[in-house]
Amino acid sequence: MLAQAPARAPFRVNGLSQITLTVSDVARSLDFYQGLFGMPVQARQGSTVLLRIGNGPRFLALRPAAAGERPSISALGFGVQDFSVDGAMKALTAHGFSAAPPTADKPGPKQTLVRTRRQNEGGSPDGSTRDLFAADPSGVVFQLHDVSYCGGSGALGNVCSMAERSPKPGLIALKDTSHFTIAASDPNTVPMYLDLFGFAPMVYQAATPAWQVGSGVHFLMFIGGGGPTRGGGAGAPGAGRGGAGRGADAGRGAGGGPARAAGIDHACVAMESFDPAAVTKTLVSYGLKQQDGQGRTPLVTYISLRMPNRGGAEGGTPELYLTDPDGLAIQLQDVKYCGGGGFLGEACPPLPPA
Repeated sequence: MLAQAPARAPFRVNGLSQITLTVSDVARSLDFYQGLFGMPVQARQGSTVLLRIGNGPRFLALRPAAAGERPSISALGFGVQDFSVDGAMKALTAHGFSAAPPTADKPGPKQTLVRTRRQNEGGSPDGSTRDLFAADPSGVVFQLHDVSYCGGSGALGNVCSMAERSPKPGLIALKDTSHFTIAASDPNTVPMYLDLFGFAPMVYQAATPAWQVGSGVHFLMFIGGGGPTRGGGAGAPGAGRGGAGRGADAGRGAGGGPARAAGIDHACVAMESFDPAAVTKTLVSYGLKQQDGQGRTPLVTYISLRMPNRGGAEGGTPELYLTDPDGLAIQLQDVKYCGGGGFLGEACPPLPPA
């Protein structure tokens, strides 16, 4: 049976607040995302640039890769109601998290890391700006912060000066974040999110739940082996890249090889009036190569049709992907997209009680 979310979770979240990309060249990625989406710079944290999504304070962060570090979608974030770092640390400790070593630059599985941002990293000069990071049992990093967090200064990180306008108008206007698909390796991963946040399924793609984040259409989906599905057992090996997933072998590597490493497979952002043909035409005009397959080489775009056997529409729900200069995959859908049926993936009728 599907694991039940606790009646009283310690954190109440309003949605997915951020997408952090670790990139090989921040200037190149900044030019790419601003040229495509016209995103203003909301804040700067040293060499990390935070681009505003929609009206903010949600953002896309571009962080420079360290020497030897591979580009990746390296973190997600949750906006937490009534947030405080000390209160959150107490709750995480009560749920089995431990502090990362003092020399760590990021938390390991089931660890926390509190980083004080000084003025040179966009924080307050008095050291009152503290950012809290944690990692789930599979090692995927997430940040917890107040719903007003913009990546700036102040105790809540919610003091940001006027945004820096994009030097380019952009071709597509983003309105919101949408979802993350996470390749999880530890079967305790999904139960951890349920314990901390009280997530419940919003819709299913075959047996794989889309776990609703907040009260809107944001969600998380897990592939690989992160926890229970509707049919029972561990993981969601039937979900992969198309939609939140691409089929029966998505938990394996190319050619049926070993399972992919744990991490964020792709992130999704949302726009109004989504038209996959028109968006594809725009992306091709921007220099991306249209392809039929689902490869992740840099600067390509493709559409995957999610069929009725995975909750899609008759004829398929079109789900559009693009890759950036580092080959990081971003899905782009309508603001009404919830991972369900219908042409826009917007049909998510209420589920019966579990």
